[in-house]
Formats: sequence, structure tokens, C-alpha cells
Amino acid sequence: MSRYRELEVDELTNRCRCEELGFQTTEELEPLDGIIGQERAVSSMEFGLTIKREGYNIFVAGLTGTGRSSYTRSIAKKMAETEKTPEDWCYVYNFRNPDRPIAINLPSGTGNTFVKDMKKLVKMLRMKIPKAFEGEEYEKQKSEILQAFQDESSDIMEDFNKYAQDQGFMLKRSEQGLLTIPVADGKPMEEGDFINLDVSKRKEIEEKSYIVQKKLMEYLKQVRDMEKSARDKVEQLEGKIALITVEQPVRELVEKYSEFKNVVSYLKAVQKDMIQNIEDFRKTDKKKEEEIDILEKINAKDFTLKYKVNLIIDNRETKGAPVVFEPHPKYYNLLGRIDYESNMGVVTTDFTKIKPGSIHAANGGYLIINMSDIAKSPESWDGLKRALKNKSIAIENIFTNTGLVSGGLKPEPIPLNLKVILLGNSYLYQMLFSYDEDFRKLFKIKADFDMEMVSSPENIDKYSRFISSHCREKNLMHFDCTAVAYIIDYSRRLADHKHKLSTRFNDIVEILYEADAWARIAASDIVRDAHVKKAIEQKRYRSSRVEEKLQELIDTGVILISTADTMVGQVNGLSVMDMGDYAFGKPSRVTATTFAGDKGITNIEREVEMSGSIHDKGVLILSGYLGEKFAQEFPLTLSAHICFEQLYDGVEGDSASSTELYALLSSLSDVPIKQYIAVTGSVNQKGKIQPIGGVNEKIEGFFQSCKHKGLKGNEGVIIPHQNVDNLMLNDEVIEAIEKGLFHIYPIADVEEGIEILTDIPAGKADEDGNYPEGTLYHLVQKKIEKYARLVEEFDGE
Repeated sequence: MSRYRELEVDELTNRCRCEELGFQTTEELEPLDGIIGQERAVSSMEFGLTIKREGYNIFVAGLTGTGRSSYTRSIAKKMAETEKTPEDWCYVYNFRNPDRPIAINLPSGTGNTFVKDMKKLVKMLRMKIPKAFEGEEYEKQKSEILQAFQDESSDIMEDFNKYAQDQGFMLKRSEQGLLTIPVADGKPMEEGDFINLDVSKRKEIEEKSYIVQKKLMEYLKQVRDMEKSARDKVEQLEGKIALITVEQPVRELVEKYSEFKNVVSYLKAVQKDMIQNIEDFRKTDKKKEEEIDILEKINAKDFTLKYKVNLIIDNRETKGAPVVFEPHPKYYNLLGRIDYESNMGVVTTDFTKIKPGSIHAANGGYLIINMSDIAKSPESWDGLKRALKNKSIAIENIFTNTGLVSGGLKPEPIPLNLKVILLGNSYLYQMLFSYDEDFRKLFKIKADFDMEMVSSPENIDKYSRFISSHCREKNLMHFDCTAVAYIIDYSRRLADHKHKLSTRFNDIVEILYEADAWARIAASDIVRDAHVKKAIEQKRYRSSRVEEKLQELIDTGVILISTADTMVGQVNGLSVMDMGDYAFGKPSRVTATTFAGDKGITNIEREVEMSGSIHDKGVLILSGYLGEKFAQEFPLTLSAHICFEQLYDGVEGDSASSTELYALLSSLSDVPIKQYIAVTGSVNQKGKIQPIGGVNEKIEGFFQSCKHKGLKGNEGVIIPHQNVDNLMLNDEVIEAIEKGLFHIYPIADVEEGIEILTDIPAGKADEDGNYPEGTLYHLVQKKIEKYARLVEEFDGE
């Protein structure tokens, strides 16, 4: 029996048993409603959704796969079902300022009706107005006005003719207009006859002609006044006809939408514009389609465009408040845009080309966005914050202010009432909170999703019901209790803790799918533990190529790892390689050399810039430990080099600091270390061993190397005692330990570890700081004293 504490088999894992579950198959269980193990996040989320105050938007923090996205959508939809459906929004033409389209809000479902009513109004008037001006009554009244004008103007001109005749003149039309011609013997006087008259007679005629011409101008003015009066009467008649034709259908719409002041105001403006532009409705294009010039087609515009309604938000199908997830939050997708079209090089737009964004669709409800997506589009992030701060949505194109397009539309902003929910990780939250002042003001609620939960009977029951509900929703075969128990074990392994469960449900769901597939391949009627085990093994196998290649290099001696004998200044450390979807442990040879000098401990990895800051810190701690233990009466004057042999891709973390210390102690004491025992664990300046991560992978990695070289029964791993709760080892390692072929030693301090590695007691200093003979620390102390003397002698020379 070993004199060092070894872990018993029941400390190596925590297996779930069928008896604990209380069912035979998941078909017996009620499906799970809600989420498991996220009480803190659920409480925060519920509060954040309930409070309707400015700035209380929500940031959901957590890793992908913890259920944060699906839960956020489900709880938002559940909350939205109890809330009021928001209004419809549309843009209409602004008759006073066409570049500033007007926003109109209507109750949900009314917007579509309003669009149809305006279409119907315009269609009806396009038919009714031309007919109204073709009717007998209009033609009769117009003819009477024109006839009266003709009669009165004829009478006036008849009076003038009589006057002119009395004065000896007559009227004659010419290209220059009406002329007064003198008369002789009842006939118009020729120009020659007029010239042959004597001067006095000619002068008399000229004076009379001037008077008659002046009189003619007076009569013509009367005719023009009468003509203008006739035109005014015709316009009044047309206006009256237009008013009668337009007013009635518009009045019907005004009465229908009388409770909406903005609509009533718009309809009155429509009526006024239609009457003012009644000629547009009266025009009829008699040209055949093929006779229309191509340029006319391009330049032609539908005059009824300004009477259309651009319904940008239609909530007639929405039940409760909207919940919108925007997967691609680019600026225009999120905040809307104004489209442009180019005809013959001319860029134009109008209010019907205003397009909504997801923020419009979610207005009155909830908008969910992945922070990692919107972070890629700074203009979108700025636009979203601006909308939340101003509590309004202003649609404007990015290039509007760049000079690429002059002028352009500026639609009336729409009031914003929205709860934004961002999905991201804790790192993003901390960055935004630290560097973005607006973020702190706008996102006051943090819902923090955990990666693990307590493995209590209650949570195990919920886990089982989660599997049951997934089987029903995704049409999977049900799992028996052995399969569920294996998944619980797998979840504990993912959590790296025998008393906790993982909340990385995406990983669990993958195993459910794959176990179902293997069960179907095996023609089983239910998923059993063998199928779950197969799914997990195959998942690992698909990703383990690199692990197998490294193990092959160790087996063939390319990577130098010894699992037998003993060596001075050499220890097998353990590290974890993370491939993203798969992590595995591998042994690494750590060596140390010591010699006289005063350079202290040199980390070779740091010298060649292959070491991370945390690893550098771990190495520097070693000087503190050696100084406290061995340099109280004389200076610590030594030089030491520490190296991870055959390491070519850098090293980070402090989990090898105890390994490096053991190598140093071995080198200083000249006592060999057992190569068949690997080490992991960080150490502080007081020599206390501290816990590390990836303990299962590290143990299993060294076990595989020992197994490939042939287990002799003395192999094992030293781990921090705090990591015992993290053990969820695979069956192969547990079986080897049960047979006494492999060993795990939990330790609390460096002294325990060095004794296990050398079978020599570390030793305890007396009151004078000296270690007793026969101890390893006595040898270390003597070596350090020797180095101190050598340095002193060298300096003295």
C-alpha cells in the first residue's frame, strides 16, 4: 500500500444511475416548459421586460449554446402576447412641402384599409371627373356662357361699326389686327386716293382716324373684359363641377376617418389639390401606345402618385406586440432607407420609395440583435443608439450628407417605443460598459447566463424533461433511463465538475441527434446508453486527428517523453490543446538546469518570446518560494534555466509552475524525479498548490502515453487536491486505477509533491532555518549555499 494519499475509485467520477431518475423512458415525462439552471438570468430578463422606462433595454450575456438566444425569443414572445398590438404607419405626400413626407399612424389593420380607400378614390375620380365634364348640363351651361359672350361682343362691335360709319370709316381685319379705313363714295379709300387729297382734307381724315382708333380701343377693352368674365364663369362652372364631383367621395372618407385628425387634415389637402389640378383628371391621351415616343414614356409620371399611401408598417396580421430578430443588422436593414431610381442619368425619388427597417417592424414591441453582428457595422450601432436616445426613427440614407445626392427627402420621424435585447458575451458587455457612455445609459439590464448549474435531483429531473420535450419537438426516438444517465454524465464532464451540470445545451442537443441516428442505424426502437456512448465516441473521433498524430510522435520517439526510470531536473508536465470543437491533454517535458551565478531563474520561453504573461508570472513566483525557503541567512545567488522541451507554438498559463519548481528542486538537490508520474498544478510563493483547468483531459492524455508504452503499474498523475471535484474520468482510466495500474495523487503543497516524485522527505527547517540531513531540502540548501560562496569568492577576486 502506498504511503501517499491516492484517490479511490469512487472519487474519480460521479455516475448517474437509473434508480436516481425514477423513470424507464423519457416518454413517461412531462415536457419541460422554460429553461434550466438560469435563475439569475431569468429573473433579470423578466424584470427587464416588465419595466417600461427609458434606458431599460437588455443585454443578454453568455456563451453561445447556453440557451440564451432561444430563451430570449420565447420569453419575449410570451410577454408580447399579453401586450397591445401597435399601430400601422404610413407615409403620404406633403402638399405644402413635397420634400418632407408626412407620417400617419392608424390602428392596426386600418392602414391597409386606408391604402385601399385612397386607391378606390383615385380610380373612381379618374372615371367620374371626365364624365362630369362631358355631361349635358355642363355643356349647356358652358355654351350659354360662351353664347352670351358672343352675343354681347357682337353687339358691342355692331355699335362701333355704326359709330365708325357715321365718322366715315369702316373696320378691316389685317395681320396687324383691326384697322379703321376711311370711306369714299361708300367704298374703302385706296392709299393713292388718300395721298392725292389736299393737305387740309388729309389732315382732317387723320384727326378723325385717331379719334375712331381710340374709340376702337375702348370697345375692344370692353370685349376683353367680357371675355375674361366669360372665362371666369367657365372656371367657376368647372370648379363647381369639380367640387361637386370630388367633394362627396372625399367627404365620405373624412367621415369614415373623422377620429383621426391627421388623416382628416391630409384628405382636405388632397381635395384641395385635386380641385386645383382638375385638368390632370380631364386629360385623355388619344395616342396609340405604339405612337408614344420612348422619351415620353421615360419622362411621363403618374399624376396620381401623390395621392398614394405608402404603408410601411402593416400590423393587421400581428397578434400582440411584435418580436423581431434581425440576423443581418446592416444600416438599411435596421433603420430603413429611401430608394432612388435613375432615368436617362437623372436620379429621382419620392415618398413611395421609403422602405422600413426592422426597427420599424419591431416598434411597439421587441427587437433582438446579436451584438457581434451589429458590432461589425458601426453606423448601425450609432443609428440604433440615436433612435433610442431621441425616442424616434428618422429615415435617412448614409450618403445623404456626403454630397453624392443633392437634396432628397427627409421623411417626418416616427415616435419610437421599443425594447431592444442584445445578445453577446461577457467580454463584449465589459468593453461596451467601459468605453461606450451611451451603452450604460441605454442598456441598464444585464441578464447573465451561466455555463453550469448544480447537479441537484431537481435539475436532473429538468434535464430529463428537456430531453423528453426535444424528442417530441424534433421527432426523435425516446431515450431510456440508461441513455439519459449517460447524458447526465456527459453534461457533468462538459461542466468539468462531478457535482454540476453543463448549460451548453447546443452540445447536449448534438448528442441527442447523433444518438438517435445511431439507434436508427442499429434498428433499435429506443435510444439506449450504448447509442449515446457511440455518439460521444464518434464525435470525439471525428475531431481527434491531431491528438492521434501527436501520440504517434510520442510513441515513435520523435517527441521525447519518458514514462519510466528517473531523471535529475526533468519532469513530465501536462497541458491541454484546445482545437475549438475538441480539447485533449498531452504530456510535455519540462527541464531545469542550475549553476553558480546571480542571474536568477531564466524562463527560456520568455527569452525567445514564446511565453505568455501568465506563464511568466508563474515562473517569477518560483524565485519568491526559493528565497523564502532557502535564502533567509544569505542571498539567493544562482542561475537557472527552465525550458519546455520541443515546444514550438508558445506556452501560456500557470498550471505548470509546480512542475517547473519540482524540476528546479531536483536539479539543485541532484535527486532524480520519477518520469512515470506526471504533474499539473500552479503554485504560489508560499508553496501552496492551486487548482487548474482541464484536469480530466490532462490525466487521460498522460494515461494514453503510458498505455501506449505499456503500463507497469507505477504510473500516475499528481493533481491539486481542489481539482478532485472536477474529476469525471472516462471508463478506461477508472478501470486501470481500479486494477492498480494507474494512480492519482491529490496534494495541497509542494512538499507533498516532491516527496511523491522522489520518495525522499522534503524536510522542515528548524529555528535557525536549517533543514535536517537526509531531507531533499537539506540538499537544496547546501547547493544554494555553495553557489553563494562561489559567487562571493568570484566577486572578491
